[in-house]
Amino acid sequence: MDIDIKEQALALKKIIAGSKNIVIFGHVNPDGDAIGSSLGLFHYLKNKEKHPVVIMPNDFPDFLKWIPAADQIINFEEQADEASIFIKNADLIFYCDFNDLKRIAKVAVAEKVTKARKIMIDHHPQPTGFADIEISDTSVSSTSELVYEVISEMGEINYINSDFAESILTGIITDTGLFHHNSEKPRTFEVVAKLIKAGGSKEKVIKNVYDTFSYNRLKLLGNSLYNGMQFYPEYSSAFIVLSKEDQEKFNYQDGDSEGHVNLPLSINDVNFSALFTEKDDSIKVSFRSNNQFDVNLFARKHYNGGGHRNAAGGKSYKSLNKTLDEFVSLLKKYQKDIKKQN
Repeated sequence: MDIDIKEQALALKKIIAGSKNIVIFGHVNPDGDAIGSSLGLFHYLKNKEKHPVVIMPNDFPDFLKWIPAADQIINFEEQADEASIFIKNADLIFYCDFNDLKRIAKVAVAEKVTKARKIMIDHHPQPTGFADIEISDTSVSSTSELVYEVISEMGEINYINSDFAESILTGIITDTGLFHHNSEKPRTFEVVAKLIKAGGSKEKVIKNVYDTFSYNRLKLLGNSLYNGMQFYPEYSSAFIVLSKEDQEKFNYQDGDSEGHVNLPLSINDVNFSALFTEKDDSIKVSFRSNNQFDVNLFARKHYNGGGHRNAAGGKSYKSLNKTLDEFVSLLKKYQKDIKKQN
């Protein structure tokens, strides 16, 4: 951890000491890292006898609802009035796993009236400068890992427990795709070891996240591979399409396609994969790569999105067919970059 973050952690320690009512935000369509980092902070602050509240812009997948205190998360989409009261009365607000207020959707309107100090903790590139303190480190595996590091730098490890450990483990494990990406540094595994020592169970996290599929979710997976995947060996690429028709057929629930974007990378010589999910007003696009091809830059340039070098996402506002046709054209354009090996 660099010296700036060490100094920020010490400044944050003083701010927390003088705060009582604390709100923690995660981003819209929360994933494992947003939920894990937010609940990790929640448990740390509870152990310091603060009054933290976690607010998410909308609901999150069922396979994350086992995490300790997940049932206490406020869903702004359904509990806007209650959430707004907590925001108004907050002394301090944390923004976890995002660096642009656009990522909290309608919550940003309620957030504008707050006089609370604002602390961003995130591992994505190019923060937009909205917080009083921006703790940003793109070298870590996940925001959850960064939360652990910040608490460690504050000298507050004595305030973590097994609930904290399992929250943070969930964020690390999900954001690295079971350590398939963003996990090259030994420090990530050192943190995992410390979390296990603190009472977290890696086996419990993996079982609850990855081994609790519904029957329809497993059938959806089979359909995605058999009917929804397209393979372009000449571009070392493959992608999966999840149409609205497929979603209806298999009773799609949020989170049911978790991990689908990674599957094409299992094909020999595939370096770049994508998942196209048809929504009412747009096409949600997810990207993964396993070499130096920078999907963050690709998503920013072509899909109004971003993320990390090997994991990113965005949106298309064209029809599904037009989106796919244009993507295949881009594969041809980027063929040399995609086919490069590390």
